[in-house]
Amino acid sequence: MNKVNMTIDGIQLYVPENYTILEAAKEAGISIPTLCFLKDVNEIGCCRMCIVEVEGAKAMPAACVHPVSEGMVVRTHTPRVMEARKVNLDLILSNHNARCQTCSRSMMDCELQALANKLMIEDVVFEGESAKLPLDIGTSIVRDPNKCILCRRCISACKKIQSVGVIDIVGRGFDAHVGSPFGIRLEETPCVNCGQCINYCPVGALKEKDDTAKVWDALYDPDRVVIVQTAPAVRVALGEDFNMPIGEPVTGKMVTALRMLGFDQVFDTDTGADLTIMEEGTELIDRIRGGGRLPMITSCSPGWIKFCEHNYPEYLDNLSTCKSPHQMFGAILKTYYAEKNGIDPEKIFVVSVMPCTAKKFEAARPEMSVNGLADVDAVITTRELASMIYDVGIDFPKLGDSQFDDPFGSATGAGVIFGATGGVMEAALRTVADILTGQSLDNFEYEDIRGLEGIKITTVEVADLKLRAAVAHGLGNARKIMDAVRAGEHFDFIEIMACPGGCVNGGGQPLQLSEVRSWKDVRAERAKGVYREDMKSFIRKSYKNPAIKKLYKEYLGMAGGSRSHELLHTHYKARDNYGKSPLPE
Repeated sequence: MNKVNMTIDGIQLYVPENYTILEAAKEAGISIPTLCFLKDVNEIGCCRMCIVEVEGAKAMPAACVHPVSEGMVVRTHTPRVMEARKVNLDLILSNHNARCQTCSRSMMDCELQALANKLMIEDVVFEGESAKLPLDIGTSIVRDPNKCILCRRCISACKKIQSVGVIDIVGRGFDAHVGSPFGIRLEETPCVNCGQCINYCPVGALKEKDDTAKVWDALYDPDRVVIVQTAPAVRVALGEDFNMPIGEPVTGKMVTALRMLGFDQVFDTDTGADLTIMEEGTELIDRIRGGGRLPMITSCSPGWIKFCEHNYPEYLDNLSTCKSPHQMFGAILKTYYAEKNGIDPEKIFVVSVMPCTAKKFEAARPEMSVNGLADVDAVITTRELASMIYDVGIDFPKLGDSQFDDPFGSATGAGVIFGATGGVMEAALRTVADILTGQSLDNFEYEDIRGLEGIKITTVEVADLKLRAAVAHGLGNARKIMDAVRAGEHFDFIEIMACPGGCVNGGGQPLQLSEVRSWKDVRAERAKGVYREDMKSFIRKSYKNPAIKKLYKEYLGMAGGSRSHELLHTHYKARDNYGKSPLPE
């Protein structure tokens, strides 16, 4: 890579010639403010907050898109630059619905507010006419176009990263806003509810549908038995909302906090993941041995499921029929657990704490029920749980550690790695390999399918089987692997996660400012926490979980049996790309 000499604010630098001014400044420890910029996602220079002066140039270029060159001299904070940034920010603020006290992003994670403080904006000079557009409230996502600043980060996430493309700029001039085709609600489009648009939005224009009030009502109802389950990825992200390091596991503190909130039982969705592996592993073996539909594709990610229903309906029979772990667990809680403990299933209220906004949509699907009762009654995101903890004044970092409740508190390392891309496949292979060989293999680390490469393809040899497997994360990569399947490329087993990096980077995880997300791989840091949890687990294979063994012995019978299919398996359906949601209004 060729390099160039340049100077920024008097500091001489020798940087790669493909750098932008912003990247060069970052390397020199010089902070240039940004708003629309998000590295590798949205690099369009539209907000003009990162403008700088370049010696010899009349116009002030945007540092996030302007390339460096030999001998370039840059100044980042001249009077002209500082005044122009303030004017640009004033213009953005003039048309912003600044109801900050009631905004979901008001607590330190609003990038617009942070920038206004940084530039010492004390009053809005330009009094624009505030937009008055209707809210778009869906099952999973709420859009408030009145708070939108037209940075286009959500558009890039939806179109460039996820290849869904259901939002874009609508209208021109002062009428321009982010919207869906033909002005229809987001839920009436092929939106998959992944929530990546929320992760990338710098303000409060996008957020999850808040279901905390529903949970509080259940907790305060003396006739309810309120059971909470927490997904594996939650424990490596929740601490971030309390200024703890990214990726630090906070499992014990989380359990303590949930008990303090008043939940009757605190269980681990990792147990549901172990159960999923038993069913999914058996299904994979049956399909291969019995000449079933291949490739078998994982079904744990509801965003991916809906994406498949819209875009690849001819492959719905390739999806595993297994429900996702939290839905399986909910079904078990309202049947086996209720029966064992003499509880009326109608009094059980199951709450799932998930890293995922799409789980809200999933839980509302009519297919996710047994005996007329929904498997899961409410889904709240990691962010919503943090909000509930804040609401009651719990000092989270100072909490002691507690253990999950029995009989579903002792999950395995295989269950916890579901939170990272490649984890579902690795967990399945750990069990499938032992079943096929009839022995507990010592070598069960599948390094080839770990990591953040968008698509990973490997061949796994187990006993007399040779499986060609693929792992894809992010729906843009899912589209590539499915197009390859459509073109005739052979695979036996495919894992797909809707969110880049898997559940650790789900649309319901703690928000990180662009200045963090652009320069640090949040996905990798959280995934490290997941694998640390796996390594310290006493049991690391799903079929060895004592609670799962007991469940099959006392209630389910055999994996893949009739009772398992009744409670733990489901089906999916093709969706019109512009048809209305099948969910009730």
